[in-house]
Amino acid sequence: MNAPKKDSQGSTTEEIQSLLRQYAEPLPGLDEPGFGELFDRYGNAKVVLIGEASHGTSDFYRTRAAITQHLIEHHGFTVVAVEADWPDAGQIDRLVRDMESSATDEQAFNRFPTWMWRNTDVASFSQWLHRYNQALPFERKVEFRGLDIYSLSNSITEVLAYLDRTDPRLAHEARQRYGCLTPWQDDPALYGHFVERDGVAPCEEAVVKQLKSLLDKRLTRFAGNDEAFFNATQNARVIRAAEQYYRAMYKGSVLSWNLRDQHMFDTLQTLLAHRGRDAKAVVWAHNSHIGDAAATAMGWRGEFNIGRLCRAAYGRDAVLIGMSTDRGQVAAANDWDGEMNVMDVRPSLAQSWEQQFLKAGIPASLTDWRAEDRGALRQALSASLLERAIGVIYRPMTERQSHYFEAVLSEQFDALVWIEETHAVTPLPVSGTPRGEEDTFPFGV
Repeated sequence: MNAPKKDSQGSTTEEIQSLLRQYAEPLPGLDEPGFGELFDRYGNAKVVLIGEASHGTSDFYRTRAAITQHLIEHHGFTVVAVEADWPDAGQIDRLVRDMESSATDEQAFNRFPTWMWRNTDVASFSQWLHRYNQALPFERKVEFRGLDIYSLSNSITEVLAYLDRTDPRLAHEARQRYGCLTPWQDDPALYGHFVERDGVAPCEEAVVKQLKSLLDKRLTRFAGNDEAFFNATQNARVIRAAEQYYRAMYKGSVLSWNLRDQHMFDTLQTLLAHRGRDAKAVVWAHNSHIGDAAATAMGWRGEFNIGRLCRAAYGRDAVLIGMSTDRGQVAAANDWDGEMNVMDVRPSLAQSWEQQFLKAGIPASLTDWRAEDRGALRQALSASLLERAIGVIYRPMTERQSHYFEAVLSEQFDALVWIEETHAVTPLPVSGTPRGEEDTFPFGV
């Protein structure tokens, strides 16, 4: 008879599974009152970060939305900040807070991977948030904001449109400065290539000068519309960060990853400061961003992430919640810029954290190990086991190499939502929207 397998900390997988059976709390249906009440324990936090093991799983989106709705309704959370580009998320923000449309005339999230945010689950949440906000004065309406870095072209458009309305002379200066980046707006990765590999002069000085110009006291007389001014300056910050990011891509993956997550964290802090002393945020991002990277193979090779930075900044006022699954279906592509397909998610590998939750036998659960009386559980979860991560790319034929990494669960997250079998998101169309789109902006459904 084979001896029970032990992890690197000495716990057997049988012991891990036994403790998960003891502490995992079964999840009620998303619409049942008991569901939201499970998350009351996080109501006093400043930031609650909710992850996902893939970008194309409906169950993760719907569960995260249900948690967020409860935190907004019962605990006063004021900002939803997501792993999405600032201008695209801004279109949803203007919808849910009943503001005028933006300078960008494109549909939101119309570039690869469109299904990540342009899907029926995000549409349902935005419609709920719009209804919730309608009863509130503007200053108390809940915001929907983007944290990411990939909107070089649209962010330039937004900055120039703001300056065209407020100061044509400064708009002219901005066009001259951003002209350095104009040839690369449709494919900014080429900018990094030509700067780092072919010696093309970088645009860093120009975009930094433009950001400083926006923040200059000369513009304070135009800041009466606080939202418009804030949006313009944040877009200028995105442009500065994107310029650094696309150059860093050719210096190494660790540097570019860290620049991106530093920008997301800085944006989150900017949002909290802008909202005021009582601001509280829910963050939606992949597990690889919201789990503490220091507890994973990512951190062991020098990467940090927004979860690590939030823990350092907010301590126990930051709560990191992961989400995971064993099997099901996911919306993903085989390659970047490839066609989206609904793919079967293979059952999880042996010696993975997913297998421990599967064998614990509770199909849907919340397991929390922050409480003082859960030391035995924390110790058991201090193992280093495999963990699966599917982004917008899924390659099941090379799943072990492409989608698994080592992680110490007890240090990576504060809690984990487990859903044994999951289903793909339903994408919304990108083009060919019928007349009357403005009535359902930005989704056209």
